Amino acid sequence: MSSTTIEARYALAQSIARQAGLQALAWFRKRDELVIESKGLQDMVSAADKDTELYIRAQVLARFADDGFLGEEGGLAHADADYLWVIDPIDGTACFVNGMHAWCLSIAVTYQGKPVIGVVYDPNSDEMFHACAGQGAYVNQQAMRAHGASSITEGVLGVGFSHRVPVSAFVPFLDRVLSNGGMFIRNGSGALMLSYVAAGRLIGYYEPHINSWDCLAAIVLVQEAGGTVNDFLADNGLHDGNPIIAAGAQLYGPLLALIQPT
Repeated sequence: MSSTTIEARYALAQSIARQAGLQALAWFRKRDELVIESKGLQDMVSAADKDTELYIRAQVLARFADDGFLGEEGGLAHADADYLWVIDPIDGTACFVNGMHAWCLSIAVTYQGKPVIGVVYDPNSDEMFHACAGQGAYVNQQAMRAHGASSITEGVLGVGFSHRVPVSAFVPFLDRVLSNGGMFIRNGSGALMLSYVAAGRLIGYYEPHINSWDCLAAIVLVQEAGGTVNDFLADNGLHDGNPIIAAGAQLYGPLLALIQPT
């Protein structure tokens, strides 16, 4: 992998994220015209999701025709390619269609199975969280660092939940957080909350099951910001999803102990 090759994809990911994000924002401002479909319990998709993903795919393939692509809406293509783009065109669709600002666009690039580029763009706040392996993490042009907390009492945790897992697998964790003096928020976008972990705004994030397109870009952000993330890609996490645990380096162990008490 040449630095020139990855730099070209890093620049392209940021450019596409901004343009696609602005297109999604235009949809957001006329969302009353959208047709909303259900993909399952608390899982929605709109024309904005589909159109945005098609735009991203076209822009990528126009520049790098041999690259692979995994999108939430369009599935997998060219799985054996060295470079694989993993896309969520709108993470937080439920927020999007209901007029809340907690949604974003997420673009990750893997090289031979390893995440090397992460871009998460929030068009409502015009914040682009971006990172490339070995180059640090940034929000717009400002460097990001994960929070230095060593206790959950030192800040706010982000949490996520979907009905792909039983409620009983998650509620005891929340009880332990609150009983130990912690506090949590859930805003409806895992990619955005994980980006906040990278930026030091949240001290950590936990979701018992998340899909790769919702978190892979932000995993690069957190790692490049000095944080720690579990081995999300283990056991075919790219295709099947996995739990996600992310925090500043000092808090990761204590957070893991709350999730998996001995």
